[in-house]
Amino acid sequence: MNHEQKQLLDAAREAAACAYARYSDFRVGAAVLTENGVFKGANIENASANLGICAERVALAHARMHGCRQIKGVAVYCIDVKPGEDKHIAEKTCIPCGGCRQWLAELAPDAWIVTNASDTVYTLPELLPYAFQLSPANKE
Repeated sequence: MNHEQKQLLDAAREAAACAYARYSDFRVGAAVLTENGVFKGANIENASANLGICAERVALAHARMHGCRQIKGVAVYCIDVKPGEDKHIAEKTCIPCGGCRQWLAELAPDAWIVTNASDTVYTLPELLPYAFQLSPANKE
């Protein structure tokens, strides 16, 4: 992970502190690096579980609402994940969920992805090799 990726992960950690995770106690922050700077998001839960939203989607929507179209990187930070007996965080606990991967496929297909559970820098095809896509005629 390079310096730019570590800085984005720090921004995601800051965003996680703003999460509303009253039901899961699983606070997640995300930060996206765009052509216009960094945009953050945090998970926001709801008593009606399916109405909650993930941090990655909040950050992507935040960037999109500010006119950003080129997302270079995405960082995800889970502050409530506890290390195991080996003192490491399980990699799968801090990776974007399937729905967020689909959002990334549409809004940030070329972005690198980092998390606080690994030094690995992921690409979207590694996380979602068969993303759903409409034909080019249906694109923006």
